[in-house]
Amino acid sequence: MDTQRDLDTPLRPLTGVQKTMIALGSVAMGAGMTINFVVVAPLARTAGLAPIQVAGILTLSAAIYALMIPTWGRIANSYGRKRVMVFSLLAMGLTNMAFLFALSAALAGAITGMSMFLTLVFVRVWFGLLSPGLQPASMAAMTDATTARTRAGGLGMLGAAMSIGSIIGPAGATVLAPFGALVPLWGSIIFCILTGLFIGFVLPPTRNTKRAALARPNPLSMRDERVFPHLLFLFTYFVAVGMIQQTLGWFIEDRYDLAEERVVLFTGIAFGCLAVMMVVIQFGYVQPKKPDPRHILPIGLALVSLGYIAANLLQPFWAICVAFLVIGAGAALAVPAANALGSLSVQRSEQGAAAALLSAAPPAGFIFGPLIGAGLYQLGAPLPFYVSAAIMGALALYAFLIVGKRPLATE
Repeated sequence: MDTQRDLDTPLRPLTGVQKTMIALGSVAMGAGMTINFVVVAPLARTAGLAPIQVAGILTLSAAIYALMIPTWGRIANSYGRKRVMVFSLLAMGLTNMAFLFALSAALAGAITGMSMFLTLVFVRVWFGLLSPGLQPASMAAMTDATTARTRAGGLGMLGAAMSIGSIIGPAGATVLAPFGALVPLWGSIIFCILTGLFIGFVLPPTRNTKRAALARPNPLSMRDERVFPHLLFLFTYFVAVGMIQQTLGWFIEDRYDLAEERVVLFTGIAFGCLAVMMVVIQFGYVQPKKPDPRHILPIGLALVSLGYIAANLLQPFWAICVAFLVIGAGAALAVPAANALGSLSVQRSEQGAAAALLSAAPPAGFIFGPLIGAGLYQLGAPLPFYVSAAIMGALALYAFLIVGKRPLATE
C-alpha cells in the first residue's frame, strides 16, 4: 500500500506556477544558446577570426558543458535543485556578459590576433564550467514533482520550453539587431539573470531527504541496449543541426554581402522562421493529435533534409526563409518523436531516467557539429548543407525501415 502511495505522490510536489518557473529557466537557456549562433558566429569572423577558430571556441565550450552535466547533477543532488538552477542561470548571464565585453574589445581592435583568440577561449571556458547545472537540476526537480503517471508530460514540458526558447533567441536578435549588432546578447543576458532571480523567489528550498534518495528512479547507463540506439540517433541528428547553426550566418553574409547588423538581422529571421514553425507544428498538431512517433519521425527527417537542400539551391532570401519553415516543420516532428521513442523504449518507472539520458544528445552533438561544419564551409559554402541533408536522409531511411517496425515497451 505504501509503495502504491509513493507511486501516486510526487517526492516534492510543486504548484503549477512553480513548474512554469522551472520551464521558464529552460526557455532562458534555449534563448541564450540559440542567440550565440545568430550573433557570435558572424561577428567573431568580422573581428578577424577564421571560421575554424570561431567553431573551435563554441565547440570547446560545448564539450566542457556536456562533460560537466553529470558533475552538476551530483551537485544538485547534494545541495538542492533550486540553488543549482539559480546559480546556473546567473552564471550563464554573467559569463555571456564577459564574452560580450571580450567580443566588443575584439571588434574595436583593442585585442587582435592570438591574444584575441585566447581571450575569447578563456572567457567561453567559464561558460562551459559554470552554466550546465540548469539542465540536470530542472529535469531532476520536474522528476521529483511528478509521479510515474505524469512524468512524461512534465519532462515533455521542459522540452517544449526549450523549443520556445529557440524562438525567443532568433526573434530577439531580429527585433534588437537594428539597435546594434551586440544588443541581442544583452537581451539574453538580462533574460537569464532575471529568470534566475525569479526562480530563487518562487521555488521552495529543495534539500535532499532519505525518502527522496530512496524513491528517486535510478539513472540508466548510457550503454543500456534499450536506450543507446535512440541516444546515438539523436546525437547524429544534432551533429548535423550543429553544422548548419554554426555556418548559416557566414553563408548569409557571403551570399548577400551584408554589414554586421544586417547579418545578425537576416540570420535571426531565418532561425526565427525555423523556430516559429517548430512551435506551430508542435502545439498545433503534435500535442493535440498525439500521432504515433514511429510514423512522423521519418517524415520529419525527410522534410529537414529537403529544407537544407532548398536553402542552398534557392537564391532569394525569402526562399531561404521558406526553406527554414520547412526545416522547422520537420524538426517539430522529428525531435519530439525521437525523444518519445527513446522514453517509450523503457518501462514507465524508468522514463524519467531515459529522458535525462537522452537530454545529453544535443550538447554532445554540438561538440562536433560546429567544428565539422566550419571545416566543410572552408572547403565550400554549400558543403555543410549537402552533408547535413545527406545525414538527415540516411536517418529518415533508418527510421522508416528499422525504427518504425520496432515495438514499444508499453505495447
